[in-house]
Amino acid sequence: MKLNKNIKIFLNYFLGPIIFFWLSYSIYNQVKHQHNLEQSWLQIKQSFNSPLVINLIAVVLLMFVNWSLEAMKWKLSAQRVQPVSFFKSFKAILSGVSFSVTTPNRMGEYLGRVLYMEEGNRLRVISLSILGSISQLMITLTFGLLGLLILKPRIIEAGLLAWPTWINLIVFGCTAVLLVLTVFYFNLKWLAQWIDKLPGIRKYAYLFSELEKINATLLLQLLSLSSMRYLVFGIQYYLLFRFFGVEVSWWQGFWATGVTFLVLAIIPTVALVELGVRGEISLKMLGLFSTNNLGIGFASTTIWFINLVVPAVIGSLLILSIKIFMKRNERSERISPDN
Repeated sequence: MKLNKNIKIFLNYFLGPIIFFWLSYSIYNQVKHQHNLEQSWLQIKQSFNSPLVINLIAVVLLMFVNWSLEAMKWKLSAQRVQPVSFFKSFKAILSGVSFSVTTPNRMGEYLGRVLYMEEGNRLRVISLSILGSISQLMITLTFGLLGLLILKPRIIEAGLLAWPTWINLIVFGCTAVLLVLTVFYFNLKWLAQWIDKLPGIRKYAYLFSELEKINATLLLQLLSLSSMRYLVFGIQYYLLFRFFGVEVSWWQGFWATGVTFLVLAIIPTVALVELGVRGEISLKMLGLFSTNNLGIGFASTTIWFINLVVPAVIGSLLILSIKIFMKRNERSERISPDN
């Protein structure tokens, strides 16, 4: 256990920043050698004083739409265990984001969400929360694979992979994962019963018991909301591409960012490293259609900041209010005349 803790410390505080700075330096070099760099920089500065600034405002508003859709997913899932209002779900989602920024692939988000559940329901609701994440992953894999297949000729022509067969291996691997996830996703009752029969896990079977009560209607609702979230991501990217002067069509931007999302889903990263990975992959994929590396880099960083950093800050404040609220309750109990 101590070794695992030391490894986590190394990954979070040493290896993560090293990878981040290495990727940032790589991005800097690509931007530095961009053709017409001064013209691109001037165009970006002019965007803040042009009607295109409405694009930036729209992206911020869509951030709230994005997390509202996720809150709806959480509400639909969690109410199987405990009734939850939309407002409470929204606060739980933002609190989860604040926990997720320091964990690989944002796995810590579940800890922030369960804080808003009653003590006896917190562990029981985790499996339902994971179900919502799986629905999002299935959508990400689906559109990412389509994007990879559509852009495959351009990727090979541009020489982005030293060994073109890698694309076929990635497609095959992701397709296999998607098929397995789909089978398990629509056969949760069977999955819960199978877990119940495993000797070492049987004592934890109650954590998965809620999965047996899930019906196809809820599963389709989660997939629909996940698809809507994915569409919001695509719109945000396209609006920022326009804002920062990246001349790509909507379909080019949609499929290129789809491949970017696919890579981010495959590679385990923490938030700081994700910024570098997101920027590097975006430069490679959007570079198939545009030479404006500066604009691509700004769009990628802005998306990361608006969709992750801002909600994480808000979520941190919400968690602080929970702690303060609990302390006040404890203090009032100590001075209560009934004690």
